[in-house]
Amino acid sequence: MRNKIIILSTVCFLFTSSVSAQDELCKGAYFTEAQGKAFLDAHTPVSLAQWQQRAKQIQVRLREGMQLETMPARPASAPVIHSKKIMDGYTVENVAFESLPGFYVTGNLYRPLAQQESYAGILCPHGHWTDPDGRFNEQMQIRCATLARMGAVVFAWDMIGYGDSKQCDHKLTKGVKLQTINSIRALDFLLSLPGVDPARIGVTGASGGGTQTFLLTALDPRIKVAVPCVMVSAHFFGGCTCESGMPIHKKGSFQTNNVEIAALAAPRAMLLISDGDDWTKNNPTVEYPYLQKIYRLYNQEEKIALVHLPDEKHDYGPSKRKALYTFMAHHLLLNMKAITNKEGEIDETPARLMTHKELAVFDTDHPMPANAVMGNEAVLTLLDR
Repeated sequence: MRNKIIILSTVCFLFTSSVSAQDELCKGAYFTEAQGKAFLDAHTPVSLAQWQQRAKQIQVRLREGMQLETMPARPASAPVIHSKKIMDGYTVENVAFESLPGFYVTGNLYRPLAQQESYAGILCPHGHWTDPDGRFNEQMQIRCATLARMGAVVFAWDMIGYGDSKQCDHKLTKGVKLQTINSIRALDFLLSLPGVDPARIGVTGASGGGTQTFLLTALDPRIKVAVPCVMVSAHFFGGCTCESGMPIHKKGSFQTNNVEIAALAAPRAMLLISDGDDWTKNNPTVEYPYLQKIYRLYNQEEKIALVHLPDEKHDYGPSKRKALYTFMAHHLLLNMKAITNKEGEIDETPARLMTHKELAVFDTDHPMPANAVMGNEAVLTLLDR
């Protein structure tokens, strides 16, 4: 009988281990809305010490899940910056730099036209937008240009497989690892620019760009202000490989979700922007109250804010951007008067939309570097070094 019990226990253990291994990826609506709320209720810390212990566990899971326990060395090559365009109150340049030897981050650098003693720096990752895609999208261009007019140096870059970043497919199995490396290197690049103040660094993106926003903030203390837009959810974990294609949320008996990850921003300033038509619809009653409790542990509740737009949809539209500008101006000491008209309204019309050709990093005069690693297999080999 004893042998039977041992055999049965072993079978159960093997079955459980097998199921756990298959279930480590938390994709899309992994929880129901009720399960998401129940998870947060069960994991609400009662003391700062308890939260800090939990926060360390979450950071460990993120790094292990991404296979980023140690960041690869930063390439020593200089960035390529070209095709400066002078606009109304700002300039735009086309940029490429290596995040790994042979892999290039591509994007656009927006700078204020007026000289300042120092500048806030803001990273603007994009989501899975189309027509046109990625950083060429109207919402991206307007946001970056307006923030630059307010006095910030702003960098927008391609997700893998978008825009000029064609060295691998967007659905790369380790996309979340590569995109996180790219985000950290984008921050390195921003901080390397003359006059950028390391005490005034922000990041903001919507949808998949929102995921990049809270992942970077969770892992890099150099971020001082974070604005994840239409993404932070207790039950939705991100539906793309670049968000949930590696086991960053779960391992064995350990489980976390995107709200806990976003909470790693505390006690730094963070604004949630949500709407009534996607997985952020419960932000006023579920996600935001949880985050308030975390910030309250630090006595910094004034640094967490929510703008909920129940009648709007999943985008980074005008009203969402206006909430962003006000929050960033307050916490990064930007100039709201630079974007306000005589009626006291925010005016984005000076932001000129440019074509893909104007914003392209690689062209006839600026070809892709000869050492560029091409293809999914080659990029994965690079990531595994």
